[in-house]
Amino acid sequence: MLYIALYYVAAITILVLHFTGWLARRNLEWLVLVLAVSVFPAVIYL
Repeated sequence: MLYIALYYVAAITILVLHFTGWLARRNLEWLVLVLAVSVFPAVIYL
């Protein structure tokens, strides 16, 4: 359960940084893609 909570905190943080432009300014937009790939297996499973 702790891992799921940490995952959600990380995901929300990455999304907030993405929409504020912080990731783009630091060339870290690939984190959004990593987040999307990490969600993909759960979407297929459901």
